[in-house]
Amino acid sequence: MKIHPFRISAAAPVAAVTFLLAGCASFSPDGGFEAVERLSRERIGHTPTYQRTAEQGVAAGTRVAELLARPLSADGAVEIALLNQRELQAAYAELGIAEADLVRAARPANPTLSFGRLTGSGGVEIERALLFDVLGLFTLPLATELGQQRLQQAQLQAAYETVGVATEARKAFFEALAAQQLLGYYGQVQQAAGASSELARRMQAAGNFNALAQLREQAFHADATLNLARAQQRALAARERLVRALGLSEVQLGFTLPERLPELPAAPAAPQATEQAALDRRLDLLMARRSTEATAQALGLTKATRFINVLQLGYQNKSESGAARSNGYQVELELPLFDFGSARLARAEAVYMQSLHRTAAVAARAGSETREAHAAYRSAYELARQYRDEIVPLRKRISEENLLRYNGMLASVFDLLADAREQIAGVVGAVEAQRDFWIAETELQATLAGRAASGAGPAPAAIATGPAAAH
Repeated sequence: MKIHPFRISAAAPVAAVTFLLAGCASFSPDGGFEAVERLSRERIGHTPTYQRTAEQGVAAGTRVAELLARPLSADGAVEIALLNQRELQAAYAELGIAEADLVRAARPANPTLSFGRLTGSGGVEIERALLFDVLGLFTLPLATELGQQRLQQAQLQAAYETVGVATEARKAFFEALAAQQLLGYYGQVQQAAGASSELARRMQAAGNFNALAQLREQAFHADATLNLARAQQRALAARERLVRALGLSEVQLGFTLPERLPELPAAPAAPQATEQAALDRRLDLLMARRSTEATAQALGLTKATRFINVLQLGYQNKSESGAARSNGYQVELELPLFDFGSARLARAEAVYMQSLHRTAAVAARAGSETREAHAAYRSAYELARQYRDEIVPLRKRISEENLLRYNGMLASVFDLLADAREQIAGVVGAVEAQRDFWIAETELQATLAGRAASGAGPAPAAIATGPAAAH
């Protein structure tokens, strides 16, 4: 509704407050990335970079080239992924969006200028009005705090994505390295099987070997050839997964891997913190808590503006040809005749309860995942240790005894080859157990950081939004 005209000007103090508040809202120098750096460094031991300029992109490319010029390591793979993954850089851009929303929320809404001109009966009537969103000024601190909550949520999400990229890079590195190591071993087996089959064929042709034994050697050679082909495909697929995890292009595919997996540690790592302490630093749980806090904040804002959706106050004057100018103020208020805000309030309360239950579900799942990851890590270590300390040394001792028998003319060359065939399962099992340990160790660290081994991220609870929340 419009109230014509009083000789009272309310625009001056409103405008002064508006300009004062508008000057307080600005962008941070780092775009809010410092928190992401800290959260990531505490959980993966690496500091990510947000490449917002061409110079930063060139520096990242130079560092990636340096790391690819030498045999890759697990830490090198993580560093390359953090520098080279475009999807991660795209996730970091969400920080800029959240900070822009925060700055916008911290600034008052732009004033509205209205102008009207009417002519008729030989006269001209002009109306002018400058309106300010008074309700937005009143709710500005609450809206700013809500925007800050959303920025913190975006920072946690960016750190969560960083941990995910680092985890996938480490896992892909160990899988590719194990596949390469097994490929080399299967190649040696295939060559030995070929030599054995050819020797058996010649001896059978000379009458010194029966046909059944010769056919067995030939079948073993055929199996070894098939196993080599499978190992080649697995190694190729694992290397391509590593390429994708590192975000490499076609011109960066010439990297080399070490010859062998890292050795097992002398003992499994002792838990560095209690389960509760681990839960306190999990990113998924921190995100759920921040989401619930932000939703509660939005709910408070909704209650504060339940009955008033729009309240604008401003200066107005009216002039008419042949008459003195009239000055006053204008108030526009949306009257709650049909919607008393109950639907908006009920929705906000339902969203808050939804967020609360989701947070409790994330906490319960986090505890279970932490215990499972610890158990998987210890189990993988025990299996790998069993291969390292018992199975592989025992197989080696058997081979040495067979070699002594051969040197003493108590065994034939085919007895040595048969013993070599029996060692295949032991060697393959040892490499796979060693690989599984390093992957389990990687997944344990990811779980403690709040990134489940499944890679499925938590569904952040919705934050109550609407005209009131956004003033």
